[in-house]
Amino acid sequence: MINEALRRDMESKGIDVDLTLSILKDFNEGFYDSVRPVKAAGVPAVDNRTVISLDKGLSFDLPAEEARRRLSDLDLPLPAAVLDEGGRLRFPQAALAELGERLLPRTAYGILNGGSATSYADRKKNQAFGDDVFAALEGPFEELAPLCEGRPKGITPAYINPDGTPGASFLQLKLRARLLAALAYRRRYGDPGRPVLPLYQMTSAGTDAELARAYEAYEEEEILRPLAEALGAPACSFRTGIQPMIGAYSHSASGRPRTVFDRAYGKPDNALPLPGGHGQCFRVLAPALRDLRDSGTRYAYLGNVDNLGYLPDPVEIGLLALSGQPAAFDFSVRTPVDVKGGILVVTAEGRRLVADIGPAIPFAELQRLEDQGATVLFNCATGLFDLDWLVPRLDEVARALPVRFTDQDKDAGRYSQAEQVTWEVTGLLPSFLAFAVNKYDRFIAAKMLAETLLTSGVGADDPRLPADLAATSSLLRAGLEWKLAGSYGMELWDGRWTPRDAAY
Repeated sequence: MINEALRRDMESKGIDVDLTLSILKDFNEGFYDSVRPVKAAGVPAVDNRTVISLDKGLSFDLPAEEARRRLSDLDLPLPAAVLDEGGRLRFPQAALAELGERLLPRTAYGILNGGSATSYADRKKNQAFGDDVFAALEGPFEELAPLCEGRPKGITPAYINPDGTPGASFLQLKLRARLLAALAYRRRYGDPGRPVLPLYQMTSAGTDAELARAYEAYEEEEILRPLAEALGAPACSFRTGIQPMIGAYSHSASGRPRTVFDRAYGKPDNALPLPGGHGQCFRVLAPALRDLRDSGTRYAYLGNVDNLGYLPDPVEIGLLALSGQPAAFDFSVRTPVDVKGGILVVTAEGRRLVADIGPAIPFAELQRLEDQGATVLFNCATGLFDLDWLVPRLDEVARALPVRFTDQDKDAGRYSQAEQVTWEVTGLLPSFLAFAVNKYDRFIAAKMLAETLLTSGVGADDPRLPADLAATSSLLRAGLEWKLAGSYGMELWDGRWTPRDAAY
């Protein structure tokens, strides 16, 4: 299907030729013809049945026999806080948290590291909130952008200190929180004889080497080293899947059958390497997930590196274990900064699924739902999977996950890009738990550098910020400070967030 000159060019650019041609073959044979934009009939309400609110009054009940069987299968004791209600057992939040804590050694913590942060720091993209907003952020943006461009996003600053200096990276914070959780587990339950929250990640062909160098340096840094030494384990030990690049395809205007785009920048036999979307994780991470399950891991979190609120939640783990569902996902009420990602919808057939804004559901359709008074729940890009369900079906999920082709008209030419969105896996599951969470605790994300600046309080008092954006920025800043002082074990000292000695 391609000549040798093009094949050599693709291989030289790190493009997975076989995967590129496999996707192309599936498309031309009609495998993706049923992939259409999602038509949402509505959005589900937070009713604690279809969507469970993780507030302080949360409790979960089920038949006593079923509950005892599930606890026995997991070799877990019945928490003292459980209430026996005559044939049913009610698990208040404290009992759910205890179950989840006890399962931390059997729950993996997975990170989608993504590609480089070039688009994250792109000046034009960061003007999405308007010229006035960008003008309010422009000074700090110009200082921080060079630290991000072309680097893996996870090793770029996750926030700006009050004194204006760059803060710790997204990955440093996640690794620190995981070490703190492991030490807390050991203090409460003793040595489990296995890693607590074993780590796994998806990198890319373009970022894996730089991430490996960063991890080597991190092992010696004060934000992680004392905790790792206290635990007696490395801070940065990952099972890793490296995402390959795939080639661009011909533009839809060229008709069918599609071909590999072979004239990038007008040069013959010149391919264009592109990422295939985070949805490729089910293919790329399959060996890591199988190895985790074989080693005794039952559950696996998966989330984006750029979400500071993405941390394992024992209450969620306890709920999933008791429910017997194959997976669970976090959602929060959509805010003005939530313009890239997915929302939870109900189709005309009554199915719940995540529809990605743009590729799967037009923004106009989202606005229509909100104009009708619906509370739209935004996907927090956090999933928790039961590996007993997922691992035997990894190949099936990897192939069945929708591949969406979008036309592009850029400097390289007119072509189409094929992407899979991780969270569209919701459409393949027989059912799942949906958690309604506090955005300012669980979804402090940054798709653009401007969001990182707003979350850090940059421009907080600038009148050029619209009132709704200023209010969201203030809440995000409060959430950031809460997480830094809590889960991340940091303290504010002389205008900078520093590791808190008392944490270890």
